[in-house]
Amino acid sequence: MSLNFGSLQFLALESPSQAVHPAGTPTSPLTSSSPPFVMAHYASLYHGGASMPPLPPGIPVRSVWKDNLELELRFLHSFVHNARYAAVNIHYPGVIHNGSQKHTSQTADERYSVVKANVDALKPIQVGLAIYNDFGHIVAWEFNLRGFHPVTDPHAANSVGYLQERSLSFDEHQVHGITALRLATGLSGCGLFRRPQISWTTYAGLYHVGYLMKYLSMGNQLPDSLGGFLDMVRQFLGQDVYDVARIAVDCALPPGLEHVASSLFLVPAALSPRLAGAGSLLAL
Repeated sequence: MSLNFGSLQFLALESPSQAVHPAGTPTSPLTSSSPPFVMAHYASLYHGGASMPPLPPGIPVRSVWKDNLELELRFLHSFVHNARYAAVNIHYPGVIHNGSQKHTSQTADERYSVVKANVDALKPIQVGLAIYNDFGHIVAWEFNLRGFHPVTDPHAANSVGYLQERSLSFDEHQVHGITALRLATGLSGCGLFRRPQISWTTYAGLYHVGYLMKYLSMGNQLPDSLGGFLDMVRQFLGQDVYDVARIAVDCALPPGLEHVASSLFLVPAALSPRLAGAGSLLAL
């Protein structure tokens, strides 16, 4: 089922304490010549829009920095031709604007205005993308960004601390990371967007999708109105946008991406989410 754009139910809103979700520690990245993970024994199940089966263990995340960006963008461009499902997970430095009312008392327009204020003001840190194609292949990327540093840029201390506890090095991002403009240009031209046949998913995804829209609009601020934002999402991602957090509530599953995955026996504990690439893979 496609989730409801009009009621904003397709994108769950995080509270400030949930602004950065755990994402799994990636395994060593594949070389650019390595093939994607293949699920050949599952491939025939997907044609005709059948549901995806559980992900097998051991799918690596391709870690992308400025030195291997061009190579990985070429691989991404070649892989997306037969894409059927895609997932996005973005790490960002928390929430610094909370609005004047409690989250539960806000209207959809008020909640969106809070999200817009944060997305417009803050710099994302990592972009995770996972893609599944018609042939049963899965590839996940983790794009590491340059530009944010906790010494100079606004952030929520608990969110930044959370990432540092999971071995994310902001100094390494400053030296080896990708500029926001270069990644925006690369993603805009990769062939993954404006394709209605691809279904998208995320977890507690309003901020994730918001930052993705910021990139796809080349760093511009989000639209002023909720309606304008939803039109923008439809333009880039189509109508099939799913939020695992919303679906989990409807299915009486526990909160938290890792807990949902464990409840469904999708992945072993070794792939528990810690960073953005593995988070997108779990959402997928």
